Amino acid sequence: MKSKIVALSKKEDFKSLLKKKKITNKYVTLFFGVLKDKNNKKLNISFLTKKKQIKNAVKRNKVKRRLRNIMNDLVKKISINLHLSYLVIAKTTMLNNEYQVIKETLFQDFKKIK
Repeated sequence: MKSKIVALSKKEDFKSLLKKKKITNKYVTLFFGVLKDKNNKKLNISFLTKKKQIKNAVKRNKVKRRLRNIMNDLVKKISINLHLSYLVIAKTTMLNNEYQVIKETLFQDFKKIK
């Protein structure tokens, strides 16, 4: 299944997603829920790295690149509910751990969401 990944853009979308369901693990906090006025043919997902937690911009961008890469693999291997929108907030533990471990953990979390 090939779907285009689109980032959330409106402040209201972020605020409403923060009030919806969430799953937390060692590496990320994942918020998900149904948003109004959403295109159901595209995957709405945004990645956040907090400046207070990860000070260096290079490290924040590295974390976001990792998350984007994991999501591209996830879309190819697992059927994701396109009716939901997702917000992924990274934690500082993501910098110090191996890519493969983080990937497996996120795969398990997205399997729970169905």
